[in-house]
Amino acid sequence: MNTFRSFNSYIERSIIDNWNLDALTDYKGITLQYHDVARKIEKLHILFEYSGVKPGDKIGLCGRNSSHWAVAFFATLTYGAVAVPIQNEFKPEQIYNIVNHSESKLLFVGDYVAKEINPAEMPSLEGIINIPDYSLMLSRTDDLTYAREHHGDAYQKRQQHTQHPAHGTHVRHARGVYLPLRPWLPSLLPHPTALASHHCTSLRRGPSLHCHLRATRGR
Repeated sequence: MNTFRSFNSYIERSIIDNWNLDALTDYKGITLQYHDVARKIEKLHILFEYSGVKPGDKIGLCGRNSSHWAVAFFATLTYGAVAVPIQNEFKPEQIYNIVNHSESKLLFVGDYVAKEINPAEMPSLEGIINIPDYSLMLSRTDDLTYAREHHGDAYQKRQQHTQHPAHGTHVRHARGVYLPLRPWLPSLLPHPTALASHHCTSLRRGPSLHCHLRATRGR
């Protein structure tokens, strides 16, 4: 009998098996190892929770391809939300239209886009997050601001209750650190190809990343 494996389970397994290996590399830039990706995903999940994002909600991503763009994309999917990739080259009016039409709750933006957009044109957003460092460009909720300013405290509290996904108990990872992954939401995760609602036509259907994802064990 064939058993269904969720998209989340593949990400989780890759992170566990390749904990200290390189995962994402920017062209002539930084390299994130798998444990770096896991920790950044967990911290973004905390921001999502504090901003009131629920599984199935939309999160927009508008920025140049980078390792941090990829982390935000994976954080969105593993949270159970729906990623809405938006072309970095779109004019502000096109970005407003996609964000508003998709009813996105949060928007990740690159440094160029951040200078061009007017948040007032996207009234349904709870917050806008800068992709390069995940700082807040805009927060319309006190909880989101608090989470960003005190994300270290919230992260440490979460760590105290994080279960190792391979054992389901409060144990340390074999390499001496807690595996910083929230309980996965496979039953709530949209199909991996469902990046956005069908009516958002001006979208990039899947990332074309100028970075390297090494998911092969032992590489």
